[in-house]
Order: sequence, then structure tokens, then C-alpha cells
Amino acid sequence: MRIFDPHIHMTSRTTDDYERMAAAGVRALVEPAFWLGQPRTNVGSFTDYFDSLVGWEPFRAGQFGIRHHATIALNPKEANDPRCRDVLQILPRYLEKDGVVAVGEIGYDSMTPEEDEAFSAQLALAVEHELPALVHTPHRDKARGTERTLAVVRESGIDPGRVAVDHLNEVTVGTVAGSGCWMGFSIYPDTKMTAERMVHILREYGLERMLVNSAADWGRSDPLLTRRTGEAMLAAGFCDDDVDRVLWRNPVEFYGQSKRLDLSDVDAGATFEGNSILRGGS
Repeated sequence: MRIFDPHIHMTSRTTDDYERMAAAGVRALVEPAFWLGQPRTNVGSFTDYFDSLVGWEPFRAGQFGIRHHATIALNPKEANDPRCRDVLQILPRYLEKDGVVAVGEIGYDSMTPEEDEAFSAQLALAVEHELPALVHTPHRDKARGTERTLAVVRESGIDPGRVAVDHLNEVTVGTVAGSGCWMGFSIYPDTKMTAERMVHILREYGLERMLVNSAADWGRSDPLLTRRTGEAMLAAGFCDDDVDRVLWRNPVEFYGQSKRLDLSDVDAGATFEGNSILRGGS
């Protein structure tokens, strides 16, 4: 089983986690920029963080044979803090860096006017830099937040096929399913999705445009829950090719739109159409 985790916060994990992930079949991942658990008080703290996402973390992952990519953004929670607003001015230089494969996480936390402004501005950056967008849906009032998210995506003019709407569940997946956007699900203890619930969603909605991630941040979480989902799919009657589509080919297809996804050292074999540097095989 080969696994590409499309949303995992490795800054919050240890090298032991990298080792366990490699042993479980994780060969590539995307780490989105996010909130660090307490407020950042100046733009400089973001630049240091972004530098680690494009420098130190790829080095750490590479020691275990895992290819690390990142998404860069001002996250929704900190979009409300006036001390952080100038982060929007430094984003363009990071969005041009190798290994940055999307703008994200963007979207909503509390659905404030400040979040509206930051969300729209960063969707515009995604269009300008020809990158996909990874969108965070709010943890509270999720149904209304998802509807509002899709409205902003439509207003932005970005191709919905270049947008992943993440942290979905049984309540919100139907809203996104007909939008043309990709659908992201975090398999996460207690507060989000379980592997078994994910299997039911895949049965109902199919495999197309589905992204399964472990999120794995500072809270109680498990970076191996992508593997657990693949095992649950097999136990429920899905075939090996179905698992490979959800856990590998789908995230490769979505982030491959950036033209920066580099899996050249992961496997030799087939070439992903439209991206000359991307190689991967079974």
C-alpha cells in the first residue's frame, strides 16, 4: 500500500513519526501552513515558520525516504489578528518556491469579515500563481461555513477543480459533491472522521475527487490513520486499485496541477500526464 498524505502537520510530529509513517507505506505528503497553537505576534514569526516548511521539514522527511511538499498561507484563525495581516504581503515570494504546491490553509474559522477578506485575497493569489487552493472549513457551524466557502470560491473565478475543500463530514460532503471542488476528509480521533465513517462516504459518493488525510497536528492525533483507512476499505470489499486511487493517485492528481510535485525519488515507472518531473509507479 503506497500512501500520499495530502494534509499533515509534521512540524508538530517527531522523527519517530516519520519512521513509523515510512514503515506504513507513506511515501509523500503535503504539510499545510497552519496555526501553531498560540498566537503569533509578528510577521517575522511567520517567515521563520514558512522557511522551515520549505527547508527543514523536507530534510527531515527525506531522511526516511518521504517526499515533503508544503502549502503556504495566512491561516483563517490568525487572519483575525491585525498583527498578522501583513503576512499577505510576503506570501508571493513563498508561493514561487519549489515544493510549494498550493495556497493553504485558507478559508474560515469564525466566518468574520476579516476572514472573508483574507480568503478572497488568497484565492486571488492562487489564480495569479497558478496554484491549487487548500480550503479549511470551520469547526463550528460547519454546514453554513461550507456553503459560504463555496460561494466565495465561485465569486473568485478560480477553477473549482483546483480547490480542495477540507475537513468535510457526512453533513457537508453532499454540499461539495456537486460543486466541482475536491473533497477532503481528516481521519482524526474524537473530533473529525473515523476510518469506518470514511468507508461509508466512499460507498455513497464514490472515489472521484476524494482526498483522505490524517491532519495529525498538536492535538490527539495519529499520522497512520491514512493506512488505517486503506485497511478499512479493503475489509469493506474495496479492491487494491480503489485504495491506491484514494490514498495515492487522487492526491497526486490534485497537487500535480501545481506542476511542482516532485516524486522522482519515490518510485520509477509511470509518468503523470502534464507534469514532466513527476514519476511514480506501483
